[in-house]
Amino acid sequence: MWEGFYYLDIQNNQASPPNRNSFGRMMLRLLTIFFLLTGICAGSVAQPAHPFDIVIDELFPDPSPVLGLPEQEFLELKNVSSTVFDLLNWRITDGSATAIVKTSFLLKPDSFVLICPTAATGLFTLYGSVIGVSGFPALSNDGKTIYLQSPEGLGIHYLTYDKSWYRNDIKSQGGWTLEMIDTHNPCGGASNWQASTDSRGGTPGKINSVDGTNRDLQGPVLLRTYTLDSLNIVAVFDEPLDSFSASDPSHYQLESIGTPRSVWPIGPLFTEVRLQWPIPLATRHVYHLTVSDDRDCAGNATEPGNTALAGVPEAIAANDLVINEILFNPPTNGYDYLEIYNRSDKVLDAQRLYVSSRDPAGALRLPVPISKVPLLVFPGEFEVITENSRWVEQNYLVKQPGQLIELSSLPSMPDDQGDIVLLNEQGVIVDELNYDHKWQEDGIALERLDYNKPTPDPGNWTSAASTAGYGTPTYQNSERKTDQQLKGGITIEPRLFSPDHDGYEDFAYINYKLPSTGYVANITLFDASGRPVRWLAKNATLTTTGNFRWDGLDEFQHKLPTGMYIAFTEIYNLNGEVRKFKNTVTLVNVKR
Repeated sequence: MWEGFYYLDIQNNQASPPNRNSFGRMMLRLLTIFFLLTGICAGSVAQPAHPFDIVIDELFPDPSPVLGLPEQEFLELKNVSSTVFDLLNWRITDGSATAIVKTSFLLKPDSFVLICPTAATGLFTLYGSVIGVSGFPALSNDGKTIYLQSPEGLGIHYLTYDKSWYRNDIKSQGGWTLEMIDTHNPCGGASNWQASTDSRGGTPGKINSVDGTNRDLQGPVLLRTYTLDSLNIVAVFDEPLDSFSASDPSHYQLESIGTPRSVWPIGPLFTEVRLQWPIPLATRHVYHLTVSDDRDCAGNATEPGNTALAGVPEAIAANDLVINEILFNPPTNGYDYLEIYNRSDKVLDAQRLYVSSRDPAGALRLPVPISKVPLLVFPGEFEVITENSRWVEQNYLVKQPGQLIELSSLPSMPDDQGDIVLLNEQGVIVDELNYDHKWQEDGIALERLDYNKPTPDPGNWTSAASTAGYGTPTYQNSERKTDQQLKGGITIEPRLFSPDHDGYEDFAYINYKLPSTGYVANITLFDASGRPVRWLAKNATLTTTGNFRWDGLDEFQHKLPTGMYIAFTEIYNLNGEVRKFKNTVTLVNVKR
C-alpha cells in the first residue's frame, strides 16, 4: 500500500520510500497544519461583528447630473477592523425597505465593497468589488437614515444624512458623492462628512478623496427635549450615545422634580433618551433638564451645565404664535425665510403647526407641516423656517442655529405681494399676513414692530436695520417696540443735595446701569412747574455703568432755587430699543 510514495531525506539529499512510522509522522504534521489554518480562517470569518467594525463611508444619493460616475445610487462599505467578515445575510435598511446580501463575500480588513441595485452591478465592476442587491433602499436626495445590520440583527453602523453634509450648495444639487473624512470616527455625523473633491464626483472602491484625521474630542450636547405625556419626556442629543452610560438615572436632573424614575436610551441610533418622572410635569411651567456624564461612542463625556428646556405642550390657539419676520425677496440665488414668535405663556409644539398661502381666488393652498418631528417652542422663543438653513447662516447673524427649521419646500412667497398663513392641526388660522413689497426695501427682511398690534396693519412692519445686517433670524427684531424695551435702570444719589461747597453732598449723581454698550442718552432737568432748566446730556454715548453729575446750576450756570426737580432720561440704541425714566431730586440752596 506504500508503493509510489516517497519522502525527501534532507540530510542525505535523496528520496527514499517511506516506512510506516515516518509516513505517519508526516501525515500528522500535515493534518495539524491544515486544521490550524482552516480553524484560523473559519474563526476570523465566523465570529460576529461588533458595532463600527464595518462602516458606510461613501454615499451617492443624487447621481444626476452625471460628472464621471454611473448614473446610479450606491453606498460603499469599509472594513475598519482587523477581522475578515462574510457579508452573507447582512442587511442595508432605511426602516421600510431592506436589502439582504444573498451571496457569500469576504470583506477583508481595510477593504471596500460597493452595494448597489442588482440591475446596476455591471456599471460599477470597473471600480472594484460590487454586490448587487434586490430591494436596495432609495437614497433620498434630501436625506434619510440608513442602517447596516449583521446577520444577527445587530446594528453595525447607522447614519442620518442631509444636504447640509455636502458643505457645498452647488455639489448638493447632484453628481457628487458624500464621503466620510475619518473612518475611525463613525459617530461624527455632519462634522465628519463632506462632498467628494475627486474630479469624477466620487471615489468608489478606493480611499476617499477627503480622507484624513478628524477625531471626535467633544462630548455629546443636549440639543432639546420633547414631551410624550406629563410623565415622559425625551432628551435629544447631537450624536449617538453609549447606551450603557445613557441608562444611568443619576445623569439626569429636572428642576424641581429631581432624577427620573426610569431611563430608556432609544435605539438603534441612541441619539435620544426617554425619561420617566415620578410625578407629572405641570402645564404652563418651563423646566430645565440638566445632563451630566453621558458619553458618546468615542468615550467623551457631556460638558458640565448641559441644559435644555422642557415642558408640557398645549393646543395652539389664534395669536399664540405670530408671524414676526419674513424675507420674501432675497438677494440673487438666496432663499426666503419666515420667522414665528411665541407670544403666549404656553409651551407649544411646532409639529402641530402648518404654513400655507392663498391662491388668486383667496383659497388656502395645501398646508405644509412646519416640523416632521416634535419641536417645542417655549414662551418668548423664535423659530425660523427656510429651504436652506446653511444659506441663512452664511448671510445673516444667526444667534440660535438650533431654531432654524429646514423644509424641502415652503409655500410660495412672491416678490411683489402675497399671503402667509399659519394654521393649527384643526385648520384654525393662528396668524395671517398679507404683505406688500411697498412696505420695505428690496432684498431686506420685513420685521414686525409690535407683537401686540394686529398682524395685517402695514404700520406694524418695516425694513430690518442695516446695523443688524438687514435681517435678524432667530432673535429679537432690530426695529421692535413695546414689550421689547431695553433692560436697565436709572437712580439718583443723594435724593437731597445742597451745592454749598462744604464737601458734603454738593452734587446729585444720576447713575445708570445697562445690559451692554452701544446706548446713547439724553438727560433734561425740569423744575416743579415742568419747565426745562438744564440739558445735562445730549446724545451722550454710554458704557454699561456710569453716572452724570449735576451741580445744581441751570443751563446758564446760574444757581437754581430750593425745590424739587425732575430728571427726565431717555436711553436708546441703533436697534430701536428705547426707554424713558423720570426721577425726582430735591435741591437745597443754603445761604451763608
